[in-house]
Amino acid sequence: MEGKAGRSMNLRRQYLLFVGMAAASALGQTPALAAGPSDSGTQGAVSIPDFSGRWGRNAFNFEPVEGGPKPVVNLARMPDGTSNIGQLVGDFRNPILKPEAAEIVKKKGEISVSGHTYPDASNQCRPYNPPFTLAMQLGLEMLQKKDGITIIYDQDDQVRRVRLNASHPAKVTPSPMGDSIGHYEGDTLVVDTIGIKPGPYAMVDRYGTPVTGGLHVVERYRLIDGAAAKAAQERYEKMEGRLNAAPRLLDPDITRKGLQVTVTVEDPNVFTRPGRAM
Repeated sequence: MEGKAGRSMNLRRQYLLFVGMAAASALGQTPALAAGPSDSGTQGAVSIPDFSGRWGRNAFNFEPVEGGPKPVVNLARMPDGTSNIGQLVGDFRNPILKPEAAEIVKKKGEISVSGHTYPDASNQCRPYNPPFTLAMQLGLEMLQKKDGITIIYDQDDQVRRVRLNASHPAKVTPSPMGDSIGHYEGDTLVVDTIGIKPGPYAMVDRYGTPVTGGLHVVERYRLIDGAAAKAAQERYEKMEGRLNAAPRLLDPDITRKGLQVTVTVEDPNVFTRPGRAM
C-alpha cells in the first residue's frame, strides 16, 4: 500500500501518547546536548536507538499517565461511554486549567455542541504546533541523521525538523512549530521545544486549550515491546473508542518494537502546574 507522495505504508507499530502533569523540575534547564553520528550506531559506548521508519496509532489526543493529573478529555460521549469524535467538548472543569484557559475551552465546546466547527490548524490547513502535532496524528515517519531528525506527519503532510547537537538561540523568533532541539539520553530521544507562536489556530490539544508565549514542550521518544504497545492501544480504545479508518496504520507483528512518546507540557499562563502528556 502506498501513502501520500508515494511513501511506503510499511509501518512499524503504534506510538503511544500519555498526558498528565509532572513536577516543575522535570522541565528545568535543558541538559547539555550530545549525540554521536547516527550512521555509526553509537553514542559513546551507548547505541543510538533506531527510530527510523513509519509509526501508526489508532487514537487521537493524549492518554493519561498513571498516577498523574489527567489531560483535558472529551465530555461528549457515545452511548457506550467512549468519546464522541463528532463533537469536541473539552472538560473545562479539569483542575489543570487556569480560569482564563478553562473559559476558552468551554467556549470551544459550546461552538462544537451548536453543530459548528471551531477553527484549528488542521481544518484551516495551517502548520501544527507541538504538542498538537501529536494530538491530531494517526501516523508519522522519522528520518534520523547525524545532525538532526526530520518528522513527517501523515495528517496534511506536516514536516518538522529537530536539530541535534544544538542549543536554542538566545532570542527565539516565534514560529508555528517553534524551535526544536534534541539529544539522546541512553535509549531515549529527548526533544525540547520553545518559541511556539500563539494565535487563533495554536492549541495544545483538540479541545482548544490555548497556547501562549510561555509554552515549553519536552517530548521523550523510546522504543518499547511490541506486545506492550498493542496492549496500551487496546486499553485506550476501551476508553476513547476505535477509529475505523486507522487499523490499516498498525503492523500486526508484535515481535517488532513499538514507539512510546511521553510529552511534558508547561505553560504558566495556561496550566496550574506542568503537565506530562502522551
